Amino acid sequence: MVGRNRSFSSLVVVVLAMAQPFMSAIICTHNRAGYLGAAIASVLGQTYTNYELIVVDNASTDDTRAVVEGYLPHPQLTYIYEGNLGLSTARNRGAALAQGEILAYLDDDAEASSEWLKALAVAFEQHPQAAIAGGYISLVWPPHRTPPGWLSSTLAESLGAYDLGSTIQTITNPGQTPRGLNYAVKKAFLTTVGGFDPQLGRVGNNLLSNEELHLTQQALAAGYEVLFVPQAQVAHNVAPERLHRGWFLRRSWWQGISECYREQLAQSFTLGRVRGRGMSLLRGLGKALRHWSDPALRFENLVYAYGQLGYLTSCLNYLRPRPGAGS
Repeated sequence: MVGRNRSFSSLVVVVLAMAQPFMSAIICTHNRAGYLGAAIASVLGQTYTNYELIVVDNASTDDTRAVVEGYLPHPQLTYIYEGNLGLSTARNRGAALAQGEILAYLDDDAEASSEWLKALAVAFEQHPQAAIAGGYISLVWPPHRTPPGWLSSTLAESLGAYDLGSTIQTITNPGQTPRGLNYAVKKAFLTTVGGFDPQLGRVGNNLLSNEELHLTQQALAAGYEVLFVPQAQVAHNVAPERLHRGWFLRRSWWQGISECYREQLAQSFTLGRVRGRGMSLLRGLGKALRHWSDPALRFENLVYAYGQLGYLTSCLNYLRPRPGAGS
């Protein structure tokens, strides 16, 4: 009788596993060998069983390959090298190799909770119209470091913090799109739109972004849902070099450039938007002056204004006549 019960239990487990959608977890990495091992271990420790893990080494020059090989051979782990530098390029390479119907991207300096894939799978099952989903992100500060006094909660979002509440939310504002470090998308949808746009997304040391926002806009325009899934939790390690004012200014500048690129891609760029950004620049400077006695609000508004300046600079370059353009 005991043996029969065990056989039945095994059958139930097999049936449940077959009912689970096959998922492809993808880690794209560039010179982050120090963090990568923990990211890989967190995915290989999932309670969800029907998945593969693909690590895309994006032109790394450090010990990335050796870190991955430390987990090989593993039946669920695949290593691939992509020599063309660019996060969107690496993501597309991982998607092309993936066998899963759902692609779950995790950053190389993040660690997924053990229920991460399961929570995403359940959310897609409950919301069949969803094309994109992402989860809650907490921040892990470097050892013996605390958030600096000039860092506001709004600026902390630049480090990856993401929280829209304790229940699944349907996102209608593209600005609230899930963060790329904890980002899942149906492969069929990603294929339909041609993948992540390589003109957006980080390339080496430049901080181009907005590839996820662009994808969310495409999904919403096509009538799909985009979800925030609080149970799909990830912790993001904050690198010490990011706890300096210069990093936030640089990131905001590239955010402005990314916005200009995205508007060109979406064919929504207008001179009216340029004028509006000019006014936003002035408002940011004005707010910085009004909050000068508050280090966090002062710096937050200076960073905002600097991003508007990056946008305007990029747009002026875009509008500048090119030699021979009129011939």
